[in-house]
Amino acid sequence: MNPARNLLCILMTGLTGSFLITGCNQQGSAESARAGSDSTGAVVDGKQTATVLDTADYDKRMLALSNNDTTGKWPAKTAYPLPGALLPYHRIIAYYGNLYSKRMGILGEVPKDSMFKLLLAEVARWQAADSSVKTIPSLHYVAMTAQPAPGKDGKHRMRMPDHQIDTIMNWAKQINALVFLDIQVGHSTVKNEVPSFESYLSQPGVHLGIDPEFSMKNGERPGSKIGTFTATDINDAIDYLASVVKKNNLPPKLLVVHRFTQGMITNYENIKSVPEVQVIIDMDGFGDKILKRSTYLRYVYKEPVQFTGFKLFYKNDSKNTTGLYTPEELLKFTPKPIYIQYQ
Repeated sequence: MNPARNLLCILMTGLTGSFLITGCNQQGSAESARAGSDSTGAVVDGKQTATVLDTADYDKRMLALSNNDTTGKWPAKTAYPLPGALLPYHRIIAYYGNLYSKRMGILGEVPKDSMFKLLLAEVARWQAADSSVKTIPSLHYVAMTAQPAPGKDGKHRMRMPDHQIDTIMNWAKQINALVFLDIQVGHSTVKNEVPSFESYLSQPGVHLGIDPEFSMKNGERPGSKIGTFTATDINDAIDYLASVVKKNNLPPKLLVVHRFTQGMITNYENIKSVPEVQVIIDMDGFGDKILKRSTYLRYVYKEPVQFTGFKLFYKNDSKNTTGLYTPEELLKFTPKPIYIQYQ
């Protein structure tokens, strides 16, 4: 047994309750985007500013993000994005949570103005640690939560009301932040649930998160075990986001997929790579630094998709003797995470 896994102990807490996990016992085609130019593929105020992608600059940035990995895994082999792509030109610092719960994360735990101050301070810390990319804030809002009770349709999930999502949208505008709408499908599916958020996803600054932890394929109560997504589930999200990009002539959308166990994502090699969507596998879960690094290496580094993220827990990581990872420490990881989420 791997010694790091033998030590791994991650506690996850959400609206649905808490549980303990322990390890103790096609590539898409983008030919039209491959012409060279002096474009950086930047997005300003949610609008695409480039008409072609500077592929030489993109490749150089992706190589830097890989931290000169010598195994050939990174940079991951993917399609070039459409012009206007956020990554790898920006690092995203996200605050995660839900306005109905102070237990789900910093977004919803503290008053708005205090939250803004904390978030922008984290953005400044990351910008100081790595000036090679622009660091930008984001509000990562759990817009559909898995539920222990089945509900009227038996799907064990609850969509947040539009007025609450609108609140997050308005907050984001105040600090020029991105918005991620995160979905926990319960007994439903990504394919069935994502379209209900199209009015938001059609806007340039709104992106998507999906959480396999709460995808219960065999009828279990959410929170009673760790759920799973197949590559098909993730591809359903990619296909839908790509259709939204094409329909609305948008820059690429971002898709965050959470992961902290092997089984949370299956058949990763079949996850699509398309110019319209940039995929981030976000290392979720908390514990001592060595345990979190082990999780990152085993499940994120080892199975490359496109970009990587890393979650930090203000309360639970702080309970450990090693505390939270600093920006400087995480920038030594291979590959460097480009999306950082605080909960």
